Amino acid sequence: MSHTQLGVAPAPAALSTLRVGIDIGGTKTDAVAIAPTGEILQRLRLPTGFGPEAVLETAVSAVTQLGELAHTEVASFVSIGIGIPGAVDNGTGRVTHAVNLGLEGLELGAELTARLGRPVRIDNDVNAAALGAFHLLEKHENLSMAYLNLGTGLAAGIVIDGRVWRGSRGTAGEIGHIPVDPNGPECPCGQRGCLEMLASGSAIARQWPTDDPKPARSLFAAAAAGDPHALEIKNRFVENVAAAVRLLVLTVDVDSVVIGGGLSSLGPILLDDVRAVLASWEAASGFLASTELSTRVAIVPVDFPAAAFGAALVGVA
Repeated sequence: MSHTQLGVAPAPAALSTLRVGIDIGGTKTDAVAIAPTGEILQRLRLPTGFGPEAVLETAVSAVTQLGELAHTEVASFVSIGIGIPGAVDNGTGRVTHAVNLGLEGLELGAELTARLGRPVRIDNDVNAAALGAFHLLEKHENLSMAYLNLGTGLAAGIVIDGRVWRGSRGTAGEIGHIPVDPNGPECPCGQRGCLEMLASGSAIARQWPTDDPKPARSLFAAAAAGDPHALEIKNRFVENVAAAVRLLVLTVDVDSVVIGGGLSSLGPILLDDVRAVLASWEAASGFLASTELSTRVAIVPVDFPAAAFGAALVGVA
């Protein structure tokens, strides 16, 4: 994966071609302005407010501040896109079930379009991140990709021919709610033993209580120090992440599976462990060996704002 340059000062001629992308998260909002070349020219982070009005104000402030940083008017931005958690109607921009933001039935697209005087496109944050990660792949125009989002939960975004593939009802990629252990813990979705309950940040936090604000970091450190309980939990987690990669390849046969989300901050340690599990499965199965699973997985660079970058491409990629 190549890495997009950061912090490049915009040339005056490029100001009218900037695209804006905003990733609205439960605690912070990440916003970028990108050039047609893919360079991130400006980036800022803001705390995210809770509730409809606060979320709207945060988004407007992010766009306005990017305009000020780029020394240009909001009206000159080529496009403005938003990635946000919850169920999103990408056609209308309506957001529902964004519990962590206090949103239920907000017409986010229409409201922001009215306030900013520019069309604003909305998509689910995982789909936005999938677009962002896709554009990091070498020669991505001819590739298909699944973005495996490992955060508090687990989900995937699938990009084929440069566009997000949503399925017939918009649930393509919801692999976190595929049951893999009939005796596993009950999932909030109402099923038992879902993949999300075994390979996510919440799965680690449930099994590894710690005062560390990043339980995964604590778990991996303890495992590296030889703690047998930590090793058991970590190995089970890694095996289920590998299972998610296998599931995506065997169902959609994408060229690449790119790991992102909060847990991707573990970096090469996580990637190497997942590849090792996949390689062990390939060694035991001629069929899996033929799929070359271990060579088809990558990880998003730690400092790349995939969801914000992809949001800038929502509706135009």
